Amino acid sequence: MKILHLSDTHSAHHRLKNLPEADIVVHSGDFCMVGEEREAMDFLYWFCDLPYRHKIFICGNHDSCLYDANIDGLDGNVHYLCNSGIEIDGLKFYGVPMFTEDCITNRQTHHYAKIPADTDMLITHSPAYGILDFDDGINYGSEEILMKLSDLHLKAHLFGHIHRQHGIIGQNGTIFSNGAIMNEDYSALSTPDIIEL
Repeated sequence: MKILHLSDTHSAHHRLKNLPEADIVVHSGDFCMVGEEREAMDFLYWFCDLPYRHKIFICGNHDSCLYDANIDGLDGNVHYLCNSGIEIDGLKFYGVPMFTEDCITNRQTHHYAKIPADTDMLITHSPAYGILDFDDGINYGSEEILMKLSDLHLKAHLFGHIHRQHGIIGQNGTIFSNGAIMNEDYSALSTPDIIEL
């Protein structure tokens, strides 16, 4: 299975041309820039029209207009994961968004704690602490995610958020992909990540 991983497109999704072939496209949040509904709708129309067999997305901290939203009317092959999961071709995907409203309370910690133990493909907006999360001398990743990883046997963890750390690494049999497309000063787009399983 081939997965195209995107993240942190920040309303620049129309600039992504000639995307590579894949079975599934995953967007791990921050498709908006300022979090307005019109941005989210523009992204969703674009995303739903992409020519992939399955399309999965979660929200990031810039996608605040979708906080507590009930998204109806998506095509059957488009999956919005909000502390929820889906199984595709025997792989169990689980997505945890990153809304500011949850991060300033204990709700985000609660959401991370509920990630199912049998998850194969974890999609979060935040990286785990110490994994593709370093910028300006600071590790910005989540310690809660890092602790949860020790309970899981993931094939891959897909995330974004830290633009400077775009890329893929492997550790202990797990693929970690920071799919942040926009570079750190929002001036250029990086090459999308491809994960092959």
